[in-house]
Amino acid sequence: MRTVWKGTIGFGSFAIPVKAYSATGERSTGLTQVHTTDGGRVRYKRVCEVDEAEIPAEEIGKGYATPDGDVVVLTDEDLDSLPLPTAQSIQILGFVPPAQIDPLYFVKSYYLEPEIPALKPYVLLGEALQQAERVALVKVALRQRETLGALSVRGQVIMLDTMHWPDEIRAPDFPFLHTDVDLRVAEVRAAANMIENLSRDFVPGDYSDGYADALSALIEARHEGREVARPTAAVQDEGVAELLRALQESSQERADTDQAQAQERVERAQAAAGKAGAAAERATKAAGKARSAPRSKR
Repeated sequence: MRTVWKGTIGFGSFAIPVKAYSATGERSTGLTQVHTTDGGRVRYKRVCEVDEAEIPAEEIGKGYATPDGDVVVLTDEDLDSLPLPTAQSIQILGFVPPAQIDPLYFVKSYYLEPEIPALKPYVLLGEALQQAERVALVKVALRQRETLGALSVRGQVIMLDTMHWPDEIRAPDFPFLHTDVDLRVAEVRAAANMIENLSRDFVPGDYSDGYADALSALIEARHEGREVARPTAAVQDEGVAELLRALQESSQERADTDQAQAQERVERAQAAAGKAGAAAERATKAAGKARSAPRSKR
């Protein structure tokens, strides 16, 4: 993994030097934009809208457009000179119960690796967070932007989860939220019971990216000159009856599967018991023959 940030975890005068690594990565589809007539790659150029000239990377900076139409130009040196203490330090602001942080706030996860001299205080902080059942609320600057974050422990590794600022969270305002929907208690209870019957542990390996598989098959087929079947998704009607029917069917399928697996286990157990009984019978006969056999005289 590639280091994306170096700094310290700071709490008052206490500091733990660490390196941050991205904990997740997005898989690319491998698709690029091309000219459909000849397959040539489409390239984009950085062009100035004033003189329409292509601009080299060293002449590109950042700017802020003011309400009166002026543009304040800032260079990387200007931005690096900002007095931002969190640029090199994860500042601990306090400790909160994990359940108090809405998952909507979380943005991206990072592994924090301690520098060798800081191993003991790093482990101590991780153990303390687990014992107290708390996460550390922090501020840190990543990629020239200060953000909220939370420190938690996964396994033996301290994790940094960056977070949105409160004003970045949008509140839903859909018309149906202001509409009274009449649901019968029996309908809600039936749906809840079916969901409970279909509940199971989350095993990430049980799920796969169907779109990526279909895309790979499409590319392979096109490359080999074969036709590709394009299945169409069935149109699903909306409504309470349809939802309950779907849950009922899934519940029945789950029950059938569980029953088949249970029957298979019973049959295997019966077969094993039969083999054990036969073995015991043979052993009993062998022992009887051994007892009835004439003994040699000395």
